[in-house]
Amino acid sequence: MIEHFWAVVPAGGAGTRLWPLSRQDSPKFLHDLTGSGRTLIQATHDRLAPLVEDRMLVITGQAHRAAVTAQLPELDADAVVAEPSARDSMAAIGLAAALLEVRDPHAVMGSFAADHVITDTEAFHAAAATAVEAARAGWLVTIGIEPTHPATGFGYIRVGDALDDVTGAFAVREFVEKPSAEVAAAYVADGCRWNAGMFVVRPGVLLDLLAEQDPDFAATLRAIAADPSTLAELWSTLPRIAVDHAVAEPAAAAGRVAVVPGTFGWDDIGDFASLEGLLVGDDAVTVLGDAGLVRTIDASGLVVPHGGRTVAVVGLQDVVVVDTGDALLVTTLERAQDVKSIVAALKEDGHGHLT
Repeated sequence: MIEHFWAVVPAGGAGTRLWPLSRQDSPKFLHDLTGSGRTLIQATHDRLAPLVEDRMLVITGQAHRAAVTAQLPELDADAVVAEPSARDSMAAIGLAAALLEVRDPHAVMGSFAADHVITDTEAFHAAAATAVEAARAGWLVTIGIEPTHPATGFGYIRVGDALDDVTGAFAVREFVEKPSAEVAAAYVADGCRWNAGMFVVRPGVLLDLLAEQDPDFAATLRAIAADPSTLAELWSTLPRIAVDHAVAEPAAAAGRVAVVPGTFGWDDIGDFASLEGLLVGDDAVTVLGDAGLVRTIDASGLVVPHGGRTVAVVGLQDVVVVDTGDALLVTTLERAQDVKSIVAALKEDGHGHLT
């Protein structure tokens, strides 16, 4: 346990690249996607609890609050904060910072997404402890993931010199956006880390950094924390912007961001290809769910038989089949990123109830 360390768990998004398994009313963090018997948000709680005990805030949408509280009965009711509407990560994390600034003047907060998978919990705890030490020294700290390949779906962190005051932490030279394959390979060769969106910081430091870029944004968050009854009234006035763009990037340019290298396995399960890679075992076809419902001949890939009926795959390689009863997805691992386009098309065609 780390004294005065608070875990903030943003639990939002629809995970549209995992449709039809993940949907707006049942996003991926509410599902067990690892076969562990625990949903992603439950696994996130389990991983963070030894560091913070009951010092945890979950920021989620109003539509998901009941499901979150049902899956996390360990938390007090006021530990699950419902956003009136989606305003992106700066508003969610900033609200948590404002609430904690009032609640615990000595707080250090760590923001960790509800839908990520982390292996080697001990290594994660060690990285978090180092990040807290750097945050207490006034840094905005991110935990950078060691790339396993030159991915084009993640942003990258350019790592600078080691900090003089915190062993194991380094200055961030800059954050860079999602690159092309060629540029990603150069980043990996240059020692850049993946940006997993994990931030550890003192609440007041985060809000003061935000105030330097957008004084009204920070002031509104602090006003809501001072009088929570104003949440519904003021929330819609907040900008839609990610914490990376609102705070992390300008703070890095000013030399005020540090990175702690994470040596643990990490995956954000961004699509079905990522999920298949996470679950892959000795069999050519990976099954998430009741393997007794799946029959295959000369096939490989991923099958999710959640519709309760038999799924048979014959002679197809690197296939993805997801059956949820009311919807059926058939694609390939190579085209897994394109699933998001189907969701957009369904909405345009008036079939939003399926998304």
